[in-house]
Amino acid sequence: MDAAATLPREPRTERGRRTQRAILDAAAAEFGDKGFHDSSIVSITQRAGVALGSFYTYFESKEALFKALVQDMSGRVRDHVAPVLRGHPGPAIAAEGVALKAFLDFARDHKEIYRIIDEAEFVAPEDWQAHYLNTAARILERLQAARAKGELGLDPSEVHAWAIMGMNVFLGLRFGVMDPNADLDAIAATANALLRDGLG
Repeated sequence: MDAAATLPREPRTERGRRTQRAILDAAAAEFGDKGFHDSSIVSITQRAGVALGSFYTYFESKEALFKALVQDMSGRVRDHVAPVLRGHPGPAIAAEGVALKAFLDFARDHKEIYRIIDEAEFVAPEDWQAHYLNTAARILERLQAARAKGELGLDPSEVHAWAIMGMNVFLGLRFGVMDPNADLDAIAATANALLRDGLG
């Protein structure tokens, strides 16, 4: 299938944007509950409260919707964390703790992201890979900026960025998804102390 053909069609009106958003939100809930293979376009449109024909106005297939949803959720994580980071005037290591706390909050509110991203490895592998590559690239960019300001003693590499991302992802799974009562501020502070001080 031509990759360009699977892209969602851009709505031309505010109403169209609301409809497309409703479909994406319903798909997140449906795929999160049932997984990709057990979900259907009919069940997604019913959950969204839109006509079946509206689905095909914006998406060519269930696969195209899933691909768009992975991109959408990846962007929503980025858009949730970015303003929190922009509002943090402190040093880089502390900023990573702030970023982690923002991600933990997102994971707790959007638990379905784990099932969707996991399934994306097989349903939308290019988007699955892009999600992680782009996330790690943003972390590395922050680390490199901190190094340039003299805030880091080491020259950060991709390994450092992926290590931080891996820690964040699994902390989100354990304490954002599995434990709805965990103190996310305390979790972020503990992880941030590890970055700051090491295991020493």
